[in-house]
Amino acid sequence: MSFDFDAAVQAPFRMQPGLRRLAPGTPQLTVSPRDGQHLREKLAVLGAHAELALLQAPGFDARPALSALAVQAAAEHPTTFAWDGEAATAHLLGWQVRDGDVLEVAGGRRPLAEVGECLRNLPAPWRLAGLMSLAFAEDFAIIDGQSAHIPWLAVALPSHWAPSDKVGRHFTQVHAPVADNRHLLAAGEALARLVTADTRWERFVWSIGTSRLLNLHPSMPKQPWRAGEVGTQACWRTEHQTFIPLPERRQAVFTILVDTRPLHDALDSADMARRLHDAVASMSTDVLRYRGLLEVRDELLSWLARRAMA
Repeated sequence: MSFDFDAAVQAPFRMQPGLRRLAPGTPQLTVSPRDGQHLREKLAVLGAHAELALLQAPGFDARPALSALAVQAAAEHPTTFAWDGEAATAHLLGWQVRDGDVLEVAGGRRPLAEVGECLRNLPAPWRLAGLMSLAFAEDFAIIDGQSAHIPWLAVALPSHWAPSDKVGRHFTQVHAPVADNRHLLAAGEALARLVTADTRWERFVWSIGTSRLLNLHPSMPKQPWRAGEVGTQACWRTEHQTFIPLPERRQAVFTILVDTRPLHDALDSADMARRLHDAVASMSTDVLRYRGLLEVRDELLSWLARRAMA
């Protein structure tokens, strides 16, 4: 998975936009393997609780942004995904969506039956978004640069937030719960204008938690920290976020690639452990509480310090 540790992990830690220009030719989408965790967890959400993940503000037309997303997908991954302006074909999954109809792909890989069943159970207007959500590891949202609102989401793997709390909201409302959020809120409308212009941007987000699940919707049961086991229990959760702009419409498709690994596997050098130690040590009490690290701060820092000396 694409995550720039050096760019993302800094001390002192600050909650800020952290945007940088995406290098030309950098892929913004990741194909989901047929046996991968992203596809498995997305199927579980979209198959049983699609209403938690697929949301749209009344009257919003997502078709131009979805078309731009499909064009991007076909350009990046022509052997696994095709788009002709009407039909989207996920060759690896064995399914096609054409004008809301779900069709098997002839002559390719054996269609995954659970994918077809999931798509057919979705409302017809959501089937294209559903296919793209399953074909790629990323979650998606649409940003409206004129209003700085989020009118549409297809997010099956959120990080401790509910898409239903974000849809149709202004950028400042979306980020209001974030601790030490003054830099984010101050940049709100300017950020929305920036990412919906011509330039493509990316940013990186990380956290440390207890779950190896990708789907951390607030409705999911929480796993408490176990005293004395931080080193073996801690998971490194990352997000690579990018923006696919539609400057002519003042919109952008926001892509969110979530990954999670045991922290002891993610830190493959003493320098990485030291840098993470310094970042956590610089977090305010509010940030530590918001990120669920307040109760294990000292134990985590001790473990990171030992790794930094190894």
